[in-house]
Amino acid sequence: MEEKKRELGSRQVRAIPSDLRARREDGADPVIEGYFAVFNSNYQISNYLSESVAPGAFSRSLEENDVRALVNHDTTLVLGRTKSGTLELKEDDKGLFGTIQVNPNDRSAMDLYERVSRGDVDGCSFGFDVRAEESDISDDGSVHWTMTDIDLAEVSCCTFPAYQETNISARADDAAEIRKREICALKEKLKKKLKGEE
Repeated sequence: MEEKKRELGSRQVRAIPSDLRARREDGADPVIEGYFAVFNSNYQISNYLSESVAPGAFSRSLEENDVRALVNHDTTLVLGRTKSGTLELKEDDKGLFGTIQVNPNDRSAMDLYERVSRGDVDGCSFGFDVRAEESDISDDGSVHWTMTDIDLAEVSCCTFPAYQETNISARADDAAEIRKREICALKEKLKKKLKGEE
């Protein structure tokens, strides 16, 4: 596998169907919680492109970043924030688990809470940049990335958890670049072999 460092600024989102749930204990503020990412689970981008999140990939972000909880990645609909203590995120054996303390005085947040309670909204997503990943290319040309260090910006409760076309295009460009580098390396190897250097 090849370790690859990516430049920041190429924010991406990934979404998963989840067991997003709402709960409210007597006298306490309402809570929305669930897994926003699952470790070692293949996210199929297209027929020949896939990726997964390695355990520990969020650890640096959980220490350094001020992460927001949003609705459908809309920055005007903030549900919680790690800095204010209204969003709690942690990694466990399964993935990235989040608990959002819903503001009962925020009508939009309470509307979402009710939609999650009824099961109308149950998807999760996360917005991020890749700091480091490993690439694995199969003999059939398919590419799998294992993200090992993720710069997490936000988590979202989503109506339609699905990949966006821009993510597929970005990953397709990554795959083309990897194939190009492999072909160049193969040509160099063949040249050396023909010259008797190998």
